[in-house]
Amino acid sequence: MTIVWNIAVVVLAFVGMEIFSGLFHKYVMHGVLWRIHKTHHIKGKGYFEFNDLFSFSFGAIATALVFLGIREFDWRFWAGIGIIVYGAVYFVVHDIFIHRRIRWIEHSNIPYLQALRRAHKAHHAYTDKAPGEEYGLLWIGKKYWQKP
Repeated sequence: MTIVWNIAVVVLAFVGMEIFSGLFHKYVMHGVLWRIHKTHHIKGKGYFEFNDLFSFSFGAIATALVFLGIREFDWRFWAGIGIIVYGAVYFVVHDIFIHRRIRWIEHSNIPYLQALRRAHKAHHAYTDKAPGEEYGLLWIGKKYWQKP
């Protein structure tokens, strides 16, 4: 395969994870698996949450894809890389920047990052599984771009 194809697979896997994770978050995490996810919506929790099982599961799937595709460097390898890149972005944006699980990026004047923080704050305004809003991570509604 060509480098263009490999990059396309990485990008498609990354974009696919944003779509998948938003739908999974809304319909599964705030649905049948709420018992696990609600640990993320509770204030005063410890450093680790039961909800972290989701991240570990997606990481295991991505790692398996990389190992399954590494011999031929086929689509599985590149899809796994795309999922790993999404996971890294998720960790930095969600866990470090938004929730400050690691005190590294405290503030930002970048309008997009400020909008992400507002959208996530709106999502966490709901402490029950429904109703809710803004289930995705990187793709957010226009209303969050407006400063309050």
